[in-house]
Amino acid sequence: MKIFSLLIGLTLAFTAYASKQEFNIRIHSEPPTLDWNLATDNVSITLLQNLMEGLASYNDKLEPVPALAENWKVSKDGKTYTYTLKKGIKWSDGTPLTAQHFWDSWERLLNPKTASEYAYFLFDVKGAQEYNEGKLTDSSKLGIKVVGDDKFVVTLNKRASFFPTIPTFTATFPIRKDLIAKHGDKWTMPGNMQVLGPFQLTEWKHDSKVVLQANPNYYNGKVALEKVNAYIVNEDTTAINMFESGSLHYVSRLPALEIDRLKKSPAYKNAPFLRGYYYGFNMNKPPFNDVRVRKAFAHAIDRKQIVTLLKGGQIPTTSWVPKGMPGYEPTVGLDFDPKKAKALLAEAGYPEGKGFPDVTFMFDTRDDNKVIAERLQAMWRENLNVNLKAQNEDWKVYLNRLKSDVPAMFRLGWGADYPDPDNFLNLFTSFSGNNHTQWKNKEYDNIIAKAAGEPNMAKRLRLYKQAQVLLTEKDVAIIPLFIDSLNVLVSPTVKGLSLNAMDQLQLRDVKMQ
Repeated sequence: MKIFSLLIGLTLAFTAYASKQEFNIRIHSEPPTLDWNLATDNVSITLLQNLMEGLASYNDKLEPVPALAENWKVSKDGKTYTYTLKKGIKWSDGTPLTAQHFWDSWERLLNPKTASEYAYFLFDVKGAQEYNEGKLTDSSKLGIKVVGDDKFVVTLNKRASFFPTIPTFTATFPIRKDLIAKHGDKWTMPGNMQVLGPFQLTEWKHDSKVVLQANPNYYNGKVALEKVNAYIVNEDTTAINMFESGSLHYVSRLPALEIDRLKKSPAYKNAPFLRGYYYGFNMNKPPFNDVRVRKAFAHAIDRKQIVTLLKGGQIPTTSWVPKGMPGYEPTVGLDFDPKKAKALLAEAGYPEGKGFPDVTFMFDTRDDNKVIAERLQAMWRENLNVNLKAQNEDWKVYLNRLKSDVPAMFRLGWGADYPDPDNFLNLFTSFSGNNHTQWKNKEYDNIIAKAAGEPNMAKRLRLYKQAQVLLTEKDVAIIPLFIDSLNVLVSPTVKGLSLNAMDQLQLRDVKMQ
């Protein structure tokens, strides 16, 4: 009754107040933060991609092209990038954009006091890793320089073929230190936040909705949409009901049980997705500090069962780099082999599961995550004779747990921040702020570093295959399950919305019919 009443109330509210150029979307949780140096989750990043821009963005082919930069030039040795800013760009409060705003952002991202999980994205910059680790204290020695108001110069330690994609990512977007000094942690709240993107933040009702309105100072001209209402709807089925009642115009992450029915709708869209879904181990917590146990759990999973349950075109995988990206290696990893799984568990001291300790594995609250967790429970019980407890938490709480007390086993996914295998494989380096497994392997780190500087793609891919073997076969820090796919509902009244394999929901070209 509560959900039904909520739907009625929301529908009436939308009918009364919605204008032709309002676009209503669902976000599945409260954004943990809109501080773009700190945001790591897809909810926050989706909003930030419409509030802000960086030096570069992507074209339809997912190639980096100038955004706030007019252009960039690369030195002959491939180590120095000189970005020249477009003239006349202003923040939403009218303040001119300068190269200093980029320096301030990149220094803040790397500063150990900020504790950004994405600091490692800039570790190819000269002095960046040393500064982040406290070994270098003089920020003026970083490989980032400001030349006048319009030039930002970046010097790398070595050539990195993927570096032009790095400034497309939210964590590298420019900041206003004056606003942070004035408002403190509240600088990202409505009225305090100033932006450079097509929309500005005008309302944030916690656990209810986030509202964006067209930015009149947007350098590419005011966009067609007047307002974007991002409603926080945790339940997938509730979101579907709201879409079908006309209250929402766009819904992603469709529930597995509804896929067959929704496929018959002209609003249903499916597309490839550069996103992997995995379970990770806390390598420091028994019993998963034993590689034989980790291998046993990996061999006990029939991934085909999982994608059959999900029904959305997901691709089962034992390796990590997703299909559609260079470095996809379908033969790498530990496949389904119950006999081997039982033998490894027995070798680790748990024959037929006897004596196996009580273990809780965790996932964030979402319908599909629950379906997958229940299937995994059943397979581990059937193939290893062990009974694990499954526990779920809301996304924001779950993220905090991963930072403070990593569970023995946990669910996560990773979607491409830039379309290069480095983005998926540097995730599990020992210095990555997004590596929650506690896994540290110097050989792996060295392979990733070597591959980043290797100009020959064939050689790079051989190195990345070695890295994936270490990650998923030898040390088994994670169990990849499947490569995700985009399954969304888009109202026929929405025009100009393009789906892409990075799931960047760009709304600047959207119009309502």
